[in-house]
Amino acid sequence: MFIYLSKKIAIPNNIHLKCVSWNKDQGFIACGGDDGLLRVLKLESQTDDAKLKGLAAPSNLSMNQTLEGHSGAVQVVTWNEQYEKLTTSDQNGLIIVWMLYKGAWYEEMINNRNKSVVRSMSWNADGQKICIVYEDGAVIVGSVDGNRIWGKELKGNQLAHVAWSPDSKILLFGMANGEVQIYDNQGNFIVKMTIICLSNATGAISIAGIHWYSGTGGYVEPDCPCLAICFDNGRCQIMRYENDENPVCIDTLMNVVSIQWNHCGSVLAVAGSLRAANQDKEFNVVQFYTPFGEHLRTLKVPGKQMTGVGWEGGGLRIGLAVDSYIYFANIRPDYKWGYCCSTVVYAYTKPERQEYCVVFWDTKNNEKFVKYVKSLMSITTSGDFCILASKADDTQPQEDAELESGSHARYVLILCNSIGTPLDSKYIDIDPLFVTMTKTHVIAASKEAFYLWQYRVAKKLTALEINQVTRTKKEGRERVYHIDSNPSGANEGSPDFAKAFTATRDPICSITATDRTLIVGRESGTIHRYSLPNVVLLHKYTLNNRAYYLSLNCNSSRLAIIDIAGVLTLLDLDVRASGDDGSGNQASAGDPSKFERKDVWDMKWAKDNPDLFAMMEKTRMYVFRNLDPEEPIQTSGYICNFEDLEIKSVLLDEIMKDPERPNKDNLINFEIRSLRDSRALIEKVGIEDASQFIEDNPHPRLWRLLAEAALQKLDLKTAEQAFVRCKDFQGIEFVKRLGNLQSEPMKQAEVAAYFSRFEEAERMYLDMDRRDLAISLRMKLGDWFRVLQLLKSGSGDCDDALLEQAYNAIGDYFADRQKWVNAVQYYLQGRNQERLAECYYMLEEYQGLEKLSTLLPENHKLLPEIGQMFATVGMCEQAVKAYLKCSQPKAAVDTCVHLNQWNEAVELARTHNMKEIKSLLSKYASHLLEKSKTLEVVELYRKAHYFLDAAKLMFKIADEEAKKGTRPLRVKKLYVLAAHLVESYHEQVKTSQQSKAKGKKSEATTALAGLLEEDASSSDNRIVDNAWRGAEAYHFFLLAQRQLYDGYLPNAMTTALHLREYEDIIPAVEIYSLLAICCTANRSFGQCSQAFIKLESLESLGPAQRQQYEDLALEIFTKHNSSGAELFPSSEGADGKLPTCIVTGLPIQEYQFWMCSVCKHCAQGQEITKYNCCPLCHSATA
Repeated sequence: MFIYLSKKIAIPNNIHLKCVSWNKDQGFIACGGDDGLLRVLKLESQTDDAKLKGLAAPSNLSMNQTLEGHSGAVQVVTWNEQYEKLTTSDQNGLIIVWMLYKGAWYEEMINNRNKSVVRSMSWNADGQKICIVYEDGAVIVGSVDGNRIWGKELKGNQLAHVAWSPDSKILLFGMANGEVQIYDNQGNFIVKMTIICLSNATGAISIAGIHWYSGTGGYVEPDCPCLAICFDNGRCQIMRYENDENPVCIDTLMNVVSIQWNHCGSVLAVAGSLRAANQDKEFNVVQFYTPFGEHLRTLKVPGKQMTGVGWEGGGLRIGLAVDSYIYFANIRPDYKWGYCCSTVVYAYTKPERQEYCVVFWDTKNNEKFVKYVKSLMSITTSGDFCILASKADDTQPQEDAELESGSHARYVLILCNSIGTPLDSKYIDIDPLFVTMTKTHVIAASKEAFYLWQYRVAKKLTALEINQVTRTKKEGRERVYHIDSNPSGANEGSPDFAKAFTATRDPICSITATDRTLIVGRESGTIHRYSLPNVVLLHKYTLNNRAYYLSLNCNSSRLAIIDIAGVLTLLDLDVRASGDDGSGNQASAGDPSKFERKDVWDMKWAKDNPDLFAMMEKTRMYVFRNLDPEEPIQTSGYICNFEDLEIKSVLLDEIMKDPERPNKDNLINFEIRSLRDSRALIEKVGIEDASQFIEDNPHPRLWRLLAEAALQKLDLKTAEQAFVRCKDFQGIEFVKRLGNLQSEPMKQAEVAAYFSRFEEAERMYLDMDRRDLAISLRMKLGDWFRVLQLLKSGSGDCDDALLEQAYNAIGDYFADRQKWVNAVQYYLQGRNQERLAECYYMLEEYQGLEKLSTLLPENHKLLPEIGQMFATVGMCEQAVKAYLKCSQPKAAVDTCVHLNQWNEAVELARTHNMKEIKSLLSKYASHLLEKSKTLEVVELYRKAHYFLDAAKLMFKIADEEAKKGTRPLRVKKLYVLAAHLVESYHEQVKTSQQSKAKGKKSEATTALAGLLEEDASSSDNRIVDNAWRGAEAYHFFLLAQRQLYDGYLPNAMTTALHLREYEDIIPAVEIYSLLAICCTANRSFGQCSQAFIKLESLESLGPAQRQQYEDLALEIFTKHNSSGAELFPSSEGADGKLPTCIVTGLPIQEYQFWMCSVCKHCAQGQEITKYNCCPLCHSATA
């Protein structure tokens, strides 16, 4: 920051001031003094010039009112900003509360204890309560409306100061003996504060001031010190909270009279006097400190006795009460800001957030991008990028592996582009107090060392190079040097942060760099000059003062230095000193001249001229060319950029008043004199004289100005020469093109277009009846709406291709803005099917998309995309149609699979003879089997004509159901279904053989071949050969029981006897139990005896069950004789085994019988006539 005295207001009759207070919200200044003096002043800027804003605007007293009511010296004045009240007190203990009414101050309330004098008064943060402390120990807390809330006598204490905590829960009382006591807001004592800063202090001590910043403007970082307590001996401590055991301690070495925080708690002003070295006299000073105790500036103030200090609400001015004067000093804050790529980057604090709010304000488009950064330290910009330096957040992971010590890096450098997007970051251990950057390097310096980081930006690298960069060792990209070392430029391996912490007697105080040179300033006044990118110490220069700000010109030949007193000097780097070590006076160090300017707080070299620079001196901007100043410009802006004879300046003071809404009015462009003079010459004298002037003061910008003026007047020769001088190839080409044109109006129209006067150029073209050129101009500009208007406005037919192009371009315009409905209308007219499909998809207008796919010809390139669109929203049928139309059956099948439409997938695969159908089926089958959907797998295989696989699964299901003891009818149905599938498999094999034979072989040969193929392909002969065996078993099992219940006992017994052949399917115990019942019922005890013998010999029965059977046999056969028991009758005939009738279960003796065409089972002719379907397989009998 920089500070300078700007104004002095005298108090009439030389009445000495005792106190001053500045209302932060309304801007009123109250000052109290001897003889009851109380004045309220107000400084206001009044100007019509938009460029004269802030401190640069002239300020006048808009109010100067004397408030009468006090008789003794007014000692305490304090504002209540929320309720616009002023509270004052004099040496007699009289308290007056003043209120503002119709632009003047009037007494509202009066109070006098008549016992003691008021030493201090303080309003709390919300203005609801006031605490008044008297010298005799009395404390009164009252409300804003004048009611007393509580009062207390602190016996034996002389009170001197009072302060509220920001949350109004705590009161601090400062005693006359220097003690500070902590009370709650009801007046109950809590604890005595520990004053650490007074250790080793001797003599009588009194408190000069207590100020607890209320946080209304946010904090510079989380957990920031905000409670300042200062003593008259110059000792000060700044605490985070009232019990802080580790406060920041400062020894100002002053006799302090008053302290105050600025509006955002970032600067503490300490006012008092300082004894001059080797002299008896004292002089008034104000010292400025950060909350962390770092000294910022010292302001010397004339006069004998300073009594008070008060900050303005915006922190840009400070008021000082000295003798019978109020001095005003202007402050140029060190804003955290930068300028890159037409973007102003600035940071501010909000009371509701702990982080800094960093705004990237694109001044071209007036757009802003916001980023929040914790503990931000600085913003540095160069070219298109900026560096945000901040303290590292412990909660964030740190990827940088170079921190091999294992400790967390304490600071982070973030490389951002001009919209705040982080491109890269580096975690470092050294404190980046000073940061500068060039096009390739970021240099950060602590007090002892500086760190170089060669940053890379991905957009300028190919993917391959990016991979190489990430694999590159970091040695070449990061280096650390101690300020006392003497680097030789050799590669020194990986950065050693350990050496960066070695203390130095002469710390770094400022740095700057260009692409070739690095300059480091030290507190002793020594300047180090290093080469870049290989860091070699080239030279040391010695100055008389400590540098605060350094800046190199565009060719690194001259260095500008602003010291801590605000004095600007120049140092010529190209002139070598006579001495080897560069020590000695400035003349031997190569100072170009005795150039010196005072009260300088900002400067910027021109980017394109090494002898041109602009500087800010108080509220004036000077431009120097070859060390000669131009007339000053009144402004208080910070210089962003100096290029092309134009200075871009930003009024950061105005922006910070409302940082969330930056205004383009706060960005000002200044033209330097040569540009203004050239423009005036061209306009008033003529091109020839102006040409001569520019010849004498050459600059590309001036030549361009001349070229443009010559073009306006169609002086093509001068224009061409000027374009050549400013190396504008496009301009030269344009002039040549103009020279080839015959028509004067045509040239004028082209020039109008060149200067972006497009409406005028278009009108000229149309006047010449050259609608084609007007259309061409609008097409170049991308103004397709106007192109369409021009195409339609013509009398003749317009070009269809152009019309379509215009429709499509307008469609693109709407599509880019996601106005899909409007885009569809234009794409339809422009017949742009690709974009139309995209719009339909975005609108979810699937009917339109389906219609479009039907209208497209086969194998159109858009069909696969449409298919994909349908697939992504689950519209399988439409997707399949689209894929099939463009001959992509595989994509159609994949879509069906993806959407779980397996039936359709299999159907498609089969229809298009796709080889992968088997793998597809197995995938889906396993998917279904995982979910225990076996019957669905069977159905899948059946539909896919994989009958054998389906049959295997079906037999498996039937077997499982049989084992579970499920109802026999259900088991029979399952076996029948399985057998049907095997029959379908037989039929399939037979058909495939026939198609292969194509009628060349006999039917018998074909059938034989089919059987052989079946035999070769079938791995499970039991299933293929005996497909109906399971169905037969359960058919006869059910038939026997039905006959038994219907009373056909002989038939039931015969059928039960037949079941003996199926012991492998139906459990033997069930077969022989049924047989035993049937025989008993038929009174065939011989066969019954045989059945019991079989039952008792079954190994599957347990001893208990076997005993039960034996007991039952004993019971039956003791009653009925089993003698003459015949063996089980045989169903063998003369010609071998007789077929069994599936209707009656009896052997068929006749030669003629009925046979089912499907299951090949037989029945007696007269029996089957009762049935329409085969009793076994349920196929039609007819």
